[in-house]
Amino acid sequence: MLDKLSSSLKDALKKLAGKAVVDRAAVEELIRDLQRALIQADVNVRLVHALSQAVKARSLDEQPPKGMSVREHVLRIVYQELLRLMGSKAEVALGPQRILLAGLQGSGKTTTTAKLARYFQRKGLKVGVICADTFRPGAYDQLLTLCGKVNVPCYGEPGELVAEKIVERGLSSLASSEVVLIDTQGRHALEKDLIDEIIRLNEITRADHRWLVIDAALGQQARDQARRFHEAIEVDGVIVTKMDGTAKGGGALSAVSETQSGIVFIGSGETLDDLERFDPDSFISRLLGMGDLKSLVERAEEAITAEEMDVTGMLRGKFTLRDMYKQLEAVSRMGPLKQIMSMLPLGGADVPSEAIDVTSSKMARYRVIMDSMTAKELDDPNIISGSRIHRIATGAGSSPDEVRELLKYYRLMQRALKGMRGGKFNLQRLMKRFSGM
Repeated sequence: MLDKLSSSLKDALKKLAGKAVVDRAAVEELIRDLQRALIQADVNVRLVHALSQAVKARSLDEQPPKGMSVREHVLRIVYQELLRLMGSKAEVALGPQRILLAGLQGSGKTTTTAKLARYFQRKGLKVGVICADTFRPGAYDQLLTLCGKVNVPCYGEPGELVAEKIVERGLSSLASSEVVLIDTQGRHALEKDLIDEIIRLNEITRADHRWLVIDAALGQQARDQARRFHEAIEVDGVIVTKMDGTAKGGGALSAVSETQSGIVFIGSGETLDDLERFDPDSFISRLLGMGDLKSLVERAEEAITAEEMDVTGMLRGKFTLRDMYKQLEAVSRMGPLKQIMSMLPLGGADVPSEAIDVTSSKMARYRVIMDSMTAKELDDPNIISGSRIHRIATGAGSSPDEVRELLKYYRLMQRALKGMRGGKFNLQRLMKRFSGM
């Protein structure tokens, strides 16, 4: 959903940027493109209409600020109105706290609990998890396995049927933890006993935060869930999961924003690192191709050193196989490559999907193949001929086709980096202007 919406929005803005004159007809065409993109992403028609009216009125009535062209002014208005559509930003504190997680069965709550444990752990906090799901068979085993992958303690009592007792003993067992996450049971519908139990658990835990986990596939129906849980336990944050597998993600995001709870995270993948802090400003910036350098820097600081990732050198055109090896090593610690690339201010650059659609397992294979290359081959890939390809494949225990695939990927990355250096549609420059107004 995000890829399609982002592509549609960027196309609409590029079309406007390419016009010689930005008049009423140009603004109306832009609005039609925006409406089409948002409705396809399942955003509520009423919200789309309100956004369209605001963009049109402001674009035709407001005077551009001093030093800003009419075109830039209209783009800035679109940015601001999309930002308003996403709602407020929910706070996430980095200190001692108890977080109660609620949601229906199938929302991805258990996996999200483990992802949150990983998030707070990467921030340097001591985390503990309690499994209070007594309804779903195997819930404790699943959570225990996931937490084990990141060495986070997980408390549970598979034979106990009273969730309140598990939580009371769990809080005592995890007294030394700075952040305690409580995974509660979900059902197939908002049954009264589910609501009653979550109310009691909220009282027992004296939770600092009550976060609701919602499946993005619900689309606009997410509004009803958020409202019901909010009435019961005063939800102060929402996590939208499975954003990578549905066309209704825009509907879920916009529906939740109406509840004023605020979105804290979005989940968009299967690994424990596939959880992103939701910042409406950064989210809209990335949708429009402006990047999210703040988040990129934060993630990089956690995972790599300056020597490992010379972005400036890469953008100047210095990009060899040796450089790519270093980037694969560094980026693999930062998270999915697709997320990292979305944080770069690509502007009008057309980055091939094959250049970012690389799985972690394939990245590992590429590193093994490069380990079989000589220093000269790593520094100058152009010398790698057919005979060298066969020698490299034999040394890596792979096929010549895999080596050719690696070289093809290298050339794609090289072209993508060249594309980032220029482009007449300089959205990153606009982003600097927008952020100061």
